[in-house]
Amino acid sequence: MSEVLVLVDHVDGAVRKPSYELLAIAKRLGEPAAVFIGGADKAAAAAESLKGYGADKVYVVDDAEVKGYLVAPKAEVLQQIAEKASPAAILIPSSAEGKEIAARLAIKLESGLITDAVDVDANGVTTQSVFAGNFTVTAKVTKGTPIITVKPNAASPEEGAGAGAVQEFAATVSDAAKGAQIVAAQPRQSTGRPELTEAAIVVSGGRGTGGDFDSVEGLADALGAAVGASRAAVDSGWKPHTFQVGQTGKVVSPQLYIANGISGAIQHRAGMQTSKTIVAVNKDEEAPIFELVDFGVVGDLHTVLPAVTAEVEKRKG
Repeated sequence: MSEVLVLVDHVDGAVRKPSYELLAIAKRLGEPAAVFIGGADKAAAAAESLKGYGADKVYVVDDAEVKGYLVAPKAEVLQQIAEKASPAAILIPSSAEGKEIAARLAIKLESGLITDAVDVDANGVTTQSVFAGNFTVTAKVTKGTPIITVKPNAASPEEGAGAGAVQEFAATVSDAAKGAQIVAAQPRQSTGRPELTEAAIVVSGGRGTGGDFDSVEGLADALGAAVGASRAAVDSGWKPHTFQVGQTGKVVSPQLYIANGISGAIQHRAGMQTSKTIVAVNKDEEAPIFELVDFGVVGDLHTVLPAVTAEVEKRKG
């Protein structure tokens, strides 16, 4: 079986959940081979983590030549590994950075590219939600090495030891790839909650909150969920744009999405309707969101959510 390369998403060596999800998908297509681009002192621990989720091989690339620049060097690293390994496919997390790396890589390898897949089957056929979520399509790369970016929560991580053979790879980065340098960076302030696009559960609030997100955040914390917001809530200044779920915000695909006081305009639906299970709480029984949901509650979110939160806390013990 041919290798399937998985670009590892990590923070200072700590592997993030989407990478484990990609390894689960890679198992369907061939032999999972992770590509870790990071500090040499972090590689051993990362490789051990990746091995625990099925990586048969871990390419370790010291990021001394890569860090401090935008995405072009990483695309060159992947190109060089792909030219050596001749993989069956290359899977990349569907983040803003991941999609730019994938696009550059597709040009370098003269290969087809599919972005924002929500599923990939054993034959390499992907599923995507397109045109603001109005259609679900299947597609397959027919030219070169399939390069696919996959949304978080498209698969469940599968624990199971792989061979985990570590192979150090010395990449050569061109001067052209170093044309855009990062001169300053500010760490994002931690909220203590999961990252919105990666969370298994998202609890969102909209215009119906009236700007009071206390009950939304209370339920989110009880469930270990991320907090999201509709465009109306963001435009009103109740939450920053980083919380916005929708066509002009972030696109999420969690196992559970709870929409509170959100009417369900197409702009918002485009950002969340690939969620596995959708629940809505809204006082208006005619709200368009109810056309989309698996479960709906007609009621005041400020009454419903505290009751749900209390029950969750009770069952947690």
